[in-house]
Amino acid sequence: MRRRTVTPGAGLEEVLDQLAAVPAREEAAPAAAPAAAPAPGRPRERDALQTEFAFELPRGYVDDEGQVHRSGTMRLATARDELRPQIDLRVKENPAYLSVVLLSQVITRLGPITDVHAGIVERMYATDVAFLQDFYRRINSEGHTHAAVTCPLCQGSFEVDLSGGRLGES
Repeated sequence: MRRRTVTPGAGLEEVLDQLAAVPAREEAAPAAAPAAAPAPGRPRERDALQTEFAFELPRGYVDDEGQVHRSGTMRLATARDELRPQIDLRVKENPAYLSVVLLSQVITRLGPITDVHAGIVERMYATDVAFLQDFYRRINSEGHTHAAVTCPLCQGSFEVDLSGGRLGES
């Protein structure tokens, strides 16, 4: 294991870029063996990692023209996504701002908007931000948007998708 020394003048971006360059050099070395093919009869898409998840906001983001945007997509977070807000001055001044910066990095689309930045997340309703925080936690910790629930009346167990579909829609 290599130990990295960070000098006081070095920023997180510089350290992360140096660390990203190390695996690239190691990949240049010959690989031990090619990856094994999936078992016969097993679909390849089951082996693929889902990195983007669709969601629908409970209230919706209202843009400058008054349009309401409810549907969007969020990608899985990387280590860099979680480290970058730590050096953001807005987060250093107000630690509660961390979730705004983090969400703005992982939301890839909100309606037709593909450039989701902290200003957009700031103008969202609190219920939508809370929904997105839970959605982020769920996809990054558990890897899915489903939850097991029990009916309070019949005690029947079933699974629901928490990605935000409207009642009555399939």
